[in-house]
Amino acid sequence: MVRQPAASARGLTTTVPREYVHRAAVSEVLLTNWKTDKSDCFLVNAQWPRGHALFAPTADHQDPLLLVESVRQVGALLAHTEYDVPFGHQFLMWNMSFSALPEALSVGPTPTEVELRTTCHDIVRRGKQLMSMAYHVSVERDGLPLAVAEARFSCTSPAVYRRLRGERPTTTALALPVGIAPESVGRPGSRDVVLAATGAGTPLRWQLRVDTSHPIFFDHPVDHVPGMVLIESARQAAYAATGLTDALPVQLDSTFTRYAELDAPCWIEAEPGRPDAAGIIPVRITGTQRDETVFTATVGLRPLV
Repeated sequence: MVRQPAASARGLTTTVPREYVHRAAVSEVLLTNWKTDKSDCFLVNAQWPRGHALFAPTADHQDPLLLVESVRQVGALLAHTEYDVPFGHQFLMWNMSFSALPEALSVGPTPTEVELRTTCHDIVRRGKQLMSMAYHVSVERDGLPLAVAEARFSCTSPAVYRRLRGERPTTTALALPVGIAPESVGRPGSRDVVLAATGAGTPLRWQLRVDTSHPIFFDHPVDHVPGMVLIESARQAAYAATGLTDALPVQLDSTFTRYAELDAPCWIEAEPGRPDAAGIIPVRITGTQRDETVFTATVGLRPLV
């Protein structure tokens, strides 16, 4: 079992090794430390920058997708360090959800320090090898609640993954379609737009733009569309469907049912709902490829003004 870096024990702040969280760029590692609380319970620390290159603040609030990425990294970190999953195993996220308090996401004069109190459950092993698990995360900032999150993933050995997937390319031969207007999805530039227009008659349906050269969405080569790209497409579709590009996505409930492949178009559809009593507007998102559902998500938008 691997323990936290010695530097953290001395009180210094650093990030965890990038290999633990499946990131090639050290700059994309959000976790800074972890320790065991009790059996299957862990305290994980993270730091969110005030100006992330992709997940930038909205109306002086941190982007909740920093929370999503932190929760994703927690699962990989604990799998490797506490549940002895070897490097090289492939991880597949099945579910990701969260609910956040908008006021707790405000940007301060320094990077946002958060603690992710994580409880792992529904742990499935084959012999000593971890096959899948779920985990619940209570996120705190300065000792106060910020969000709760749930996630579930499975992991597969390289040999089994090759038998399941074969040798698939890590780039796409499909032409990158022109994205919709960046301002319609809350983006300052076209590089980070993941939706493309599909023509007249389909106002709430877009083709997923898969740019495998994107330095953050595709931090390292993979043979499918990463889950974070699909979640970003859900957020952008919610913005485009409602026009509320300055709203904060404070809720997410997503399920991934199959791999989104790189060699076929993936279609993203949105269906806005009515605001609830708290003013949160739900937007139902469905991603399909070759007429099969790839993922579904409900994004809850909270207008800030």
